[in-house]
Amino acid sequence: MLTFEGNLPKVMHITKLSIVIPVYNEGKTIQLILDKVKAVELLHHLSKEVILVNDCSTDDTEAAIERYMAANPGFNIQYDKHEVNKGKGAALHTGIRKATGEFLIIQDADLEYDPQEYNDLLKPVVAGVADVVYGSRFMGSNPHRVLFFWHAVGNKFLTFLSNLFTNLTLTDMETCYKLFNTKMIQSLALKEKRFGFEPEVTAKISRIPNVRIYEVGISYYGRTFEEGKKIGWKDGFRAIYCIFKYNLFR
Repeated sequence: MLTFEGNLPKVMHITKLSIVIPVYNEGKTIQLILDKVKAVELLHHLSKEVILVNDCSTDDTEAAIERYMAANPGFNIQYDKHEVNKGKGAALHTGIRKATGEFLIIQDADLEYDPQEYNDLLKPVVAGVADVVYGSRFMGSNPHRVLFFWHAVGNKFLTFLSNLFTNLTLTDMETCYKLFNTKMIQSLALKEKRFGFEPEVTAKISRIPNVRIYEVGISYYGRTFEEGKKIGWKDGFRAIYCIFKYNLFR
């Protein structure tokens, strides 16, 4: 359970991790990522709650999820869907609202991130020193697929710009792997419906009094656009806009 002393949350005991997975046209990979999530043995035998939010996929994603749930009745999967496509951020808002674990982590439905590394992000939490943990693709010696130079430059620029306003020292603000104290993130009024979620949540979480933010190195198995990657240059400009909006114009 979590208790709050003033503005500073103190982790007393953690029993469950909520895993929020926004899904859009991932019918080919959703079973594979769910198998990986299911296979993870969490630290201290924490239980898992998987929250799938289907953002009005146009492929066979829903059928694939229904088949998987029917074949794995003992796996705690909560399923929700949007009747119209709203964007990744909107799907995350839905999943975050439904989370019941003391902490939650964001997991993409593709295979770019390895669920076996949940425990790396959980270590500072179970040690009682962290409320939020980011998984950085630019730290450590774990495997990183070599892909797009300008994407890496863009990510580092966005992180620098975000740090400039939040006064944090993150190396990867745009990472998918973000682990949050559930009550903390549920207390935020999040608005961004697409990829602006990352700079918005970073700006708002950084302003919580006495919040303890950590960062750990993770691996990265990136996809090409041919393999299904969805983020584009327009999302980069939106991220810049969101950094200014949620830091300067609160």
